[in-house]
Amino acid sequence: MTAAGGGLLLRHVARYQQRDTETTVMSGKLYVISAASGAGKTSLVKALVESTEGILVSMSCTTRPRRTGETDGVHYHFLTPERFQSMLDDGGFLEHASVFDNRYGTSRAWVQERLQSGFDVILEIDWQGARQVREQHPNVVSVFVLPPSREELESRLRGRGQDSDQVIARRMQDAVAEMSHYHEFDYLVVNDDFETALGELKSIVHAERLRQNMVATRERRLISALLA
Repeated sequence: MTAAGGGLLLRHVARYQQRDTETTVMSGKLYVISAASGAGKTSLVKALVESTEGILVSMSCTTRPRRTGETDGVHYHFLTPERFQSMLDDGGFLEHASVFDNRYGTSRAWVQERLQSGFDVILEIDWQGARQVREQHPNVVSVFVLPPSREELESRLRGRGQDSDQVIARRMQDAVAEMSHYHEFDYLVVNDDFETALGELKSIVHAERLRQNMVATRERRLISALLA
């Protein structure tokens, strides 16, 4: 989560605190959004959070050294390897992984606190992390973002201008392996036109918020009055 994202969180909290105090604050919904590198997931999630009230992106814990300009609690929760292992031993992560000798994980307590406060929470993780979360939260809503074609995916990866042909080839191979797990997810969004894909993501969130159990909890007093 960026510094701008931290400011967005404060604005969301402020709006939620202004709600009618008699309204029952329900538990939020947990989302997993995955994609191959280059599919545009990060940009879509950023736009979704900026345009939708009451939804946040989970902040990962990592043992990776802090880079210049990064702030603990804004970009990541930076942990020592010892602290990370202690949390892991205590079951403190919803999911975790090792990437290039660094460890990453999603704090169970951080997510639960936000869900219990009524916020929806998005985890941006790969299919392996999604499996871990699904085992613990069977009701998690999972979304996989696909590119419109392999040619477009490669074009997007090359457009970054940072990698050699050899690296691009490896990234494409990794992308195909990642995309092969699409069938494990509840929803598929094809990111051909950005605004269309964003609209589809918003539709998923809005539809989930209209599920009977969600509305019945949120509108408990209204329903009681209507049936009195």
